[in-house]
Amino acid sequence: MGVIEDEIPAVPPLPGEKLASSSEKKKARNEKIRLFFKSPSAIIGMVIIGIWLICAIGGTAISPYDPLAPDGMSHSAPLVDGHILGTDQLGRDVLSRIMVGARDVLIAAPLAAVLGVAFGSLLGLLMGFYRGVLDDVLGRIIEAFLVLPLTLVGLLALSAAPSWSIIPGVEPSTGTVIIVVGLLFTPIVARTVRAAVLSERENDYVQAAKLRGETGLYIMTREILPNVTSPIIVEFTVRIGYAIFAIATLSFLGVGIQEPTPDWGLMIAQEYRLVIGGYWWTTVFPAIAIASLVIAVNLIADRLQEVMEL
Repeated sequence: MGVIEDEIPAVPPLPGEKLASSSEKKKARNEKIRLFFKSPSAIIGMVIIGIWLICAIGGTAISPYDPLAPDGMSHSAPLVDGHILGTDQLGRDVLSRIMVGARDVLIAAPLAAVLGVAFGSLLGLLMGFYRGVLDDVLGRIIEAFLVLPLTLVGLLALSAAPSWSIIPGVEPSTGTVIIVVGLLFTPIVARTVRAAVLSERENDYVQAAKLRGETGLYIMTREILPNVTSPIIVEFTVRIGYAIFAIATLSFLGVGIQEPTPDWGLMIAQEYRLVIGGYWWTTVFPAIAIASLVIAVNLIADRLQEVMEL
């Protein structure tokens, strides 16, 4: 006689299972944070950034001289008459100008990265979730922008754009640079986020949300976005480093942050021709400042990416 086997009913999850899953996620997150702060490279990067943050916050209050006022000495060498890093061709103290110049860089670069990551993440979510015509149209536009050199696009944009004062106390030229550099980063971030969304949109939890009748906005913001935050965070950190370099490059070309702000890229642009005459310190020390900040951000970004992938 045949035996009829009853289907085994699905066992509902126990009340403690959800709490256990939440506890495991919290434990894994804490472990990642611990690994990040144990990394020597991350510590070195944070120390360097901390030094520049102190300079940016302290500004003229901790700088040895007024960064805009000449003292009558034109191009004094380092360690002469109290000028540790020397003076420029107008007699302004190089160390003071570098210290105060950290302020606009540390304001402009993170804000430009925030702007680029915010717009890029929005576009990436829309493209990856809806696909179809929207993805095709925006994808072709993004590819067209990515073909062009970012420095050239930024140069043209800043040459034509008016000066916008978007932050109280910050020069209008700085506000314009923040907007332009942020928009330049948008296509790159959008492509990265789109790829992350494509790998998530076919997962079971997304299909379950669709079966429940959830809206596209809800699924993107409440279901998919929390699961693609890791690449977004890494992308944000990486973009800060690129923004520092981009801002310095645009200032060097004369379309970035303008006088009287003691910007590092502008300092190099004003003095680099005099290196062949032996006046090297006015160019080398601002260049070292830019390099140190970019390296520090990249050290943190690299370690952050390693930890996020665990």
